[in-house]
Amino acid sequence: MILAAAAYPLTAHADFAAYAAKITAWVTEAAAMGAHLLVFPEYGSMELASLAPREVSEDLEAALHEVARHGPAVDALHCQLAAQHNLYILGASAPYFGSHRPSNRATFYGPQGIIGQQDKQMMTRFERETWDVIAGNPLQLFDTPLGKIGVLICYDSEFPLLARALIEAGAQILLVPSCTDTFAGYTRVKVGSMARALEGQCVVVHAPTVGLCDFCPAVDENVGSAAIYGPADKGFPETGILAQTALNQPGWAIAEIDLAAVETVRATGSVFNHQHWPEQATRAAKMVEIVKNPLT
Repeated sequence: MILAAAAYPLTAHADFAAYAAKITAWVTEAAAMGAHLLVFPEYGSMELASLAPREVSEDLEAALHEVARHGPAVDALHCQLAAQHNLYILGASAPYFGSHRPSNRATFYGPQGIIGQQDKQMMTRFERETWDVIAGNPLQLFDTPLGKIGVLICYDSEFPLLARALIEAGAQILLVPSCTDTFAGYTRVKVGSMARALEGQCVVVHAPTVGLCDFCPAVDENVGSAAIYGPADKGFPETGILAQTALNQPGWAIAEIDLAAVETVRATGSVFNHQHWPEQATRAAKMVEIVKNPLT
């Protein structure tokens, strides 16, 4: 199959039709390249805040509500595009008010409609301390004709036990939409994603926001490169990078993968990170006491 990860810029729109035209153009481009699975970034939907007056889009709380209210129209658009091109799309995540505070939700679409939603599990300091975005539904494993797919939204990718839960449930592909405002933040998600590919001996698709956004301070600066990673072992590049865009340049990272390669590397790879993972608990449980230097 062919995977596509978006390095996606946030732009202002005069109306929803302009937003729909942008998403349609991006999906059409990826479909023309033969992509079967498209991944848009975390908080990419915050560009919908531009549909409101400036005093709304520049207000952290008001922007959340403005974007959330467009959810049904966004769903209808992505369902239409997934059916039209016969492909799968992880839409850009958006605030979802399922309770008193919003969760950060990414919706997964297929040719037959909405497959499901994944909410972010681990909130960053900005989300916790300033924006008051909260964790939503638990981890989901999407069993599709393309394979078994899990989603780790941005910061989630930096926590190995979350990925491991998905891997143990059968995940072969992990999708990592992200939104980071510094190179250091992007690096953390990149390193986390590559580590998850190493540990789980699986494919990880990383899709970030890129560029500046002058109408919504929550997503005003965006740094990253879209990429598709695999384990650095037989059947995959020695770097572990199957595809990567230039830093901060909008576009698609495209890579063709064969899930048989995932199963092969798990069964006959140079290393067995996937198989050997459970041994850690036993080794850690046998940890000896701290040994002090007798000369101190």
